[in-house]
Amino acid sequence: MPIRAVAYVSEASDLLTGDKLGLQGSKLDDLVDDAARFNRDAGVSGVLLFDGARFLQYLEGPADGLDVAFSRVLGASSHLHLIELQRGAVADRRLPYWPMRWLPVETDELSRVAASDWTAFKVRGDGEALNATAIDRLLFLVSRRALVD
Repeated sequence: MPIRAVAYVSEASDLLTGDKLGLQGSKLDDLVDDAARFNRDAGVSGVLLFDGARFLQYLEGPADGLDVAFSRVLGASSHLHLIELQRGAVADRRLPYWPMRWLPVETDELSRVAASDWTAFKVRGDGEALNATAIDRLLFLVSRRALVD
């Protein structure tokens, strides 16, 4: 089954920014738990990076599941000013075991991933290299942050 992916950035709405972000039981935890349940049924996996004000989300899965999951994203009141960074086919799942997970990141980390090359979701393999792609940087950041969690 062909796998597709989409990546976007957005700004957190007031619904989330006043919440106890990063603490267990926050509105963001509830939102991500709901997304994980939905995504599991849709065959979608992904990660949500959050710097306290902005989101960067990467989703992957079969086209039909991804389309439905992303339509939920588009209709969500938890964020504003969504900018799609890339959408297209991917050779392999990058986050096969995460129906959804959020990770706190620094503002400069999120900015660096967002500003990187998302073309065709290419992977060069070194998230710290000067020529690292967006996926390289995303996976490097996820691997570092997930170990801390």
